[in-house]
Amino acid sequence: MNISTLLNTRKTILAFTGIMLASSMNSFAQGPEVTSWLQNTTQNGTYYVAGNSTAMDNGILYNCQEVSYSANYSYIKTRGIPAYPTGPFLDMNPFVATDQNAIFQIPRFPVPAVNNQTTTGGRIGVFVNGVSVFDFRDGVAWDPGSNAPCGGPANPPCPGGPQATMDWNRDAIPAEMGGFDCSKGHPANGNYHHHQNPSAFDLDINVISTICNLYDADGLYAINGSAHSPLLGFAYDGYPIYGAYGFVNNDGTGGVTRMISGYELGSTSDRSTYPDGSASELGPAFNATYPRGTYREDYIFVASASEDHLDEHNGRTCITPEYPSGTYAYFCTVNANWNSAYPYTVGPTFYGTYANRLVNSITEAVTVYEPSNSLSEAQFNNLDINVFPNPATDLIAIQVGGLVSQEMEVTLVDIVGKVISTSKIHEGQTITYFDVSTVYSGTYFVKIS
Repeated sequence: MNISTLLNTRKTILAFTGIMLASSMNSFAQGPEVTSWLQNTTQNGTYYVAGNSTAMDNGILYNCQEVSYSANYSYIKTRGIPAYPTGPFLDMNPFVATDQNAIFQIPRFPVPAVNNQTTTGGRIGVFVNGVSVFDFRDGVAWDPGSNAPCGGPANPPCPGGPQATMDWNRDAIPAEMGGFDCSKGHPANGNYHHHQNPSAFDLDINVISTICNLYDADGLYAINGSAHSPLLGFAYDGYPIYGAYGFVNNDGTGGVTRMISGYELGSTSDRSTYPDGSASELGPAFNATYPRGTYREDYIFVASASEDHLDEHNGRTCITPEYPSGTYAYFCTVNANWNSAYPYTVGPTFYGTYANRLVNSITEAVTVYEPSNSLSEAQFNNLDINVFPNPATDLIAIQVGGLVSQEMEVTLVDIVGKVISTSKIHEGQTITYFDVSTVYSGTYFVKIS
């Protein structure tokens, strides 16, 4: 069977229905640090097992379960599970994503640090779906004493323990590439997280992983190069984390462009010094096993006067859609092919005042935030919606660029308006599918509401 014509959904949305709910009166004004979180209290996440391309229910609620706030903090209760499927992890990682039952305390009014702290291993922030943000490292370093790797599950401990300062620290993105799922995430002892831009591998311009071929998934958002990227989360210092694109100029003018990392690979002949010429303990030689870029210290920061080049923390002070008066913001950096670019999210140091934001309980009076359950028509019309392939024979996909903050119902209808099939794109997903292998040839439309 063949669907001969399936028009772009920009032209075939038959109806838009939605009611904007008035905000309730609250003790304190609500900002993006309160209103941006994706909430869900009824539906479970899914996961893949190696060899089975059907996603299975994991029995754990996805996204965030409650958001509350006081004068100074937002509190996010989350299980740490995304709406998009997780897994499988094909590098012998024995874990699946597990229930984190976490509470994060995010400062509502962050301040710049007097002394910028280095990012830590493990959680350094939280995405708006409650999934953890990790920095560049994977816990493996180079031990000059034994002239071999240390740390991580397959190596002896590093001298001084896991928190010891080592001169050469391995970059998780190239090192763990074979273990990331289609959404570019994986678990550490069950804690599912992203070190990098959380958009699926198969949405990159240059696809560098084949994991999406069998275990299809999507991601927290889809990169849209013609619009400012959505607010994706908050770092532990309280400053927002955006996707890959921002306004050209810090004042919000000039259109949008890809935000460019200020870090470049160094050009030293060996790892006896850092790329800036300062002294270091001897690291491994550059070779096929340890190519340039294996370690964070292979990079050097190069300042630029161009406003689309980020600073040494991977951010800049600028105007964003959520902060029309300006804020400091981090960006999930990618290269021209949309492949992840160091330092990926935040780091290697925080811009703002850092603290561990994982807390055991809420110990002050708070107001529970009740989110709106609809989009404005302007927000809806600004969505980047694509239907492919067109024409189709067996399967069509409906992909939404940017971040889906409200659940969307997607309906396939024939030319006389008869409903053929209905599906949903949940908050924090980007894609849904219709099986059209048994549908008669003809013209069909997609209705999204």
